[in-house]
Amino acid sequence: MSEPTRVGVVQMTSNDEVDRNLDIAERLVRRGAAAGAQLLVLPECFAQLGREEEKLAIAEPLPAGGPILARCAGWAKDLGVELVLGGFWEQGPDAGHAYNACVHVDAAGSVRAVYRKIHLFDVDLADGTQLQESATVAPGDEVVTTETAFGTLGLSVCYDLRFPELYRRLTDAGAIAHAVPAAFTLHTGKDHWHVLMRARAIETQSYVLAAAQTGRHVRADGSGNRVSYGHALIADPWGCVLAECGEGDGVAVAEIDPAYVAKVRRGLPSLRHRRLS
Repeated sequence: MSEPTRVGVVQMTSNDEVDRNLDIAERLVRRGAAAGAQLLVLPECFAQLGREEEKLAIAEPLPAGGPILARCAGWAKDLGVELVLGGFWEQGPDAGHAYNACVHVDAAGSVRAVYRKIHLFDVDLADGTQLQESATVAPGDEVVTTETAFGTLGLSVCYDLRFPELYRRLTDAGAIAHAVPAAFTLHTGKDHWHVLMRARAIETQSYVLAAAQTGRHVRADGSGNRVSYGHALIADPWGCVLAECGEGDGVAVAEIDPAYVAKVRRGLPSLRHRRLS
């Protein structure tokens, strides 16, 4: 069994300025590494959160990557940490669609796994927010786990959180923790974020590593009214929140203990009591 491992989740406010966003992400990754984190999760859209069509211009092929992936891989190698790049814009199946990918980069800077977001966020919210992710994003169709310093990690992205069957599949594949890089809207997050994160942790008896976008996303030209909820957090297999970010940019760091996962699963063997699939 792997040893306890410190991990971190990043919280930031991205916009349409890629270099600005990467500068902020690097600063926060370095802060997390200085706090002892051996793996850090960045939020959905960490490199670019602007107009929907703009993601297509910066999307990179994977695993080869481009300048964005190269810069992130450089952080991993320089600091000796693993990264989970949430909401990485990957070149998609056609010129009009990218993939919303969750990418695991190891401490040598190599891509270990790529998950493509399965559930796309197409909604008209009561607060006036209109999002049509499928207009520029193609859905993935594969459940993906990856091996990390602490053991098996399940990969997901944001809206996936509302579909518990995905996390059951990841847990069945050996995951003891789930990465959930997100850009939850304020409207949904204030009522659902903590409930859903803790529920996924409790029902899969796993850690949940939820990186988050936060605050108002103002574009370089001053426009933009999208607001994200924030509250990046780490929850344990009992559903307790071990660490959580407050307002603004930050990193929440906590320890993943594989032995505690085993203890919880032994003491309350609900995963073995399942009758339906």
